[in-house]
Amino acid sequence: MLSLLRPLLAAFLYLLLPGGQSRFPVYNNGFHYQDISNGNGNGEIYFDGVRLHVESPEHAVSATRGSSVTLPCHYHYEPELATPRRTRVKWSWLPANTISEPVSPLASAKETEVMVAMGNRHRSYGSFKGRVRLRRSAPGDMSLVINELQLNDTGRYRCEVIDGLEDESVTVELELRGVVFPYYSQKGRYHFNFFGAQQACRDQDATLATFEQLFTAWEEGLDWCNAGWLADGTVQYPITVPRDGCGGVDLAPGLRSYGQRHRLVHQYDAFCFSASVKGTVYFLKNQTKLNFSEAVGACVSDGSQIATVGQLYTAWRLMGLDRCDAGWLADGSVRYPITKARANCGPPEPGVRSFGFPPLYLKFAVYCYR
Repeated sequence: MLSLLRPLLAAFLYLLLPGGQSRFPVYNNGFHYQDISNGNGNGEIYFDGVRLHVESPEHAVSATRGSSVTLPCHYHYEPELATPRRTRVKWSWLPANTISEPVSPLASAKETEVMVAMGNRHRSYGSFKGRVRLRRSAPGDMSLVINELQLNDTGRYRCEVIDGLEDESVTVELELRGVVFPYYSQKGRYHFNFFGAQQACRDQDATLATFEQLFTAWEEGLDWCNAGWLADGTVQYPITVPRDGCGGVDLAPGLRSYGQRHRLVHQYDAFCFSASVKGTVYFLKNQTKLNFSEAVGACVSDGSQIATVGQLYTAWRLMGLDRCDAGWLADGSVRYPITKARANCGPPEPGVRSFGFPPLYLKFAVYCYR
């Protein structure tokens, strides 16, 4: 029996000897390992007792569109190092509005590179190019600063620090402060497939809302009995007061969900999300009412342009715009914003009142954007 074991013992000892050509598999348990070479040019791995930590004091950050935001990320070693090591930092991003084509779940969850840095060298990618930098306010500070925040910047960001064989990371959620609003076609209810809903929201200076954004809007009182597309390809609608025709009176308040629907075939409305705008939405004071074409021209003559639905909702929600006068908007709809409910100005709750899409020859006021 011993004679049978001798070849196995010899092979095992061969692996342990400096002259062995094989290597043990790399094992990462969060500690730092260093690769060194001996006099024969053969490497060996040893553990030096130092552990890399990557942390963020905030795991969710909110900001306004067009502003700058800092996503915190710091790293340090335990115990502290006497001399600094060369590290590589990579920021990546999983967008909240990530679906553009029907893809597999694995492909749709792929993170996009935002920025890579090593020492004083760095590179940014895609729509983040020229808008991002590392804060570096102290040793180990790898916080990401994003300038000129855009609607589609929301999502989960990953800060990854790489040191030799180590690879530790932390994630930070970025949310924009804004408003969710339901939107339907000029043709009436349920005329958008998923991609049509995406485009409809973009046309209104908005983007398809995420589940989290719709859920927050529901918590704040949004009640709408028409189902609409969300950014993840699901179809849902928010109900605060259960009733027949909206899931029934026996269901508790909440988000009613149809789940994932076919993005090309099925048609619904849309739930759009709009954040703050740099300009100003205002009611154009005109002595006479205007048809749609006259309204567009009146805004241009005033040095502005006719406002979109998303801009009006944002001005109502974030800027407190309150006006009990119905006015044309860029999509041909007629609406007006109420922050302080009062008699002859619609329902007893604040909101944006809608007259739908009246014939374009009818006369109304107009809301402009400058």
